[in-house]
Amino acid sequence: MTLGVGGSSREAALASLQPMLDGVAPIGLAEYRERIARAQGFMREQGFAALYLHAGTNLRYFTGLVWRGSERLVGALLPAQGEIEFLAPAFEEGTIRGYQVLPGRVNTWHEHESPYALLRDRLAALDPALGHRIGLCESTPFFVVDGLREEEGRWQFVNAKPVTAACRMHKSASEIALMQRAHDMTLAVHKAAASMLHEGITAAEVEDFIDAAHRKVGAAGSYFCIVLFGADSAFPHGVKQPQPLARNAMVLIDAGCLVHGYMSDITRSYVFGAPSARQREVWEAEKAAQAAAFAAARLGVACEAVDAAARARLEADGFGPGYALPGLPHRTGHGIGLDIHEWPYLVGGDRTPLAPGMCFSNEPMICVPGEFGIRHEDHFYMTEQGPRWFTQPAHSIDDPFGIAA
Repeated sequence: MTLGVGGSSREAALASLQPMLDGVAPIGLAEYRERIARAQGFMREQGFAALYLHAGTNLRYFTGLVWRGSERLVGALLPAQGEIEFLAPAFEEGTIRGYQVLPGRVNTWHEHESPYALLRDRLAALDPALGHRIGLCESTPFFVVDGLREEEGRWQFVNAKPVTAACRMHKSASEIALMQRAHDMTLAVHKAAASMLHEGITAAEVEDFIDAAHRKVGAAGSYFCIVLFGADSAFPHGVKQPQPLARNAMVLIDAGCLVHGYMSDITRSYVFGAPSARQREVWEAEKAAQAAAFAAARLGVACEAVDAAARARLEADGFGPGYALPGLPHRTGHGIGLDIHEWPYLVGGDRTPLAPGMCFSNEPMICVPGEFGIRHEDHFYMTEQGPRWFTQPAHSIDDPFGIAA
């Protein structure tokens, strides 16, 4: 039997977990002010007069305001020089002010009025010397873009990614600390989940346990959870009707949570029972590909080189080539932060040089259709000395969590 997999009960597994949020603080006002100053520096360099930040993670990153997007325009206008201003429905003004971290004027519109006309008026108040290019953050929905077309005059609306991504892809020490704690919490949850598996348990039952376990360690439940058994594990993001757990089947569990908005995202693959020679062979090939990607992650190297290193290792072990199956059907990794997938990406064509503060998943999954899939997913961040793991990779197929190590 794989060490640490099965043998416990749901109740005992939950009891083994403790709250893990002590000493964790959210991003402070001083850092939001630093982010604003950095963004404005990029804006002036690149000729942006202002940025529109729509409700969601871009708005949260730069201002601390947590607001879910809807059909009503809520956002902020950040000029290249001057103070940030917020835009919101008039009836939400009090709530907006209650959630504000970074102070700023709140401009409001009533339900019968055009929020795009309001935004136009605020643009007209900008210093003309700043120019006419207005960046819209990438998450701005089409209905906002379409509404702004009706208000176009001297303004040129363009993608704000050169500013938003340039800021967000380099994580601060505070951001990395939050992500470290989130990953520590999810790894503890993975260990507990593995221990309570039993023959016949359903994916839904495991997902429910993982949500409860995330709550036990201090999160607001799981941000996401994928549980796959046997042949289902060859589908990276799951199947419509998951099969229950059988003896000697591959288990793939991918889960994460949030700590003050910052993500964890860990996948563990192991066998419930005794691994076969085939399962062992593919598991080790996956581990080697993950290690090759990590070894290739060096400061100044293009992101795509990390993906290429993982694929070269897989091809040497008989998988692929490229995206062909059996093999790796997707990119090796993604950036992570306030969004679970954000810039840059470890994929062919992304020539962004690796730099300190960048954070990535490392998950060169092997899919073997009709048999199983194996994904070892851990995250790392770039330091001045090179890459550093948030969580150490799985130890071995017989002892995935390193219990006997």
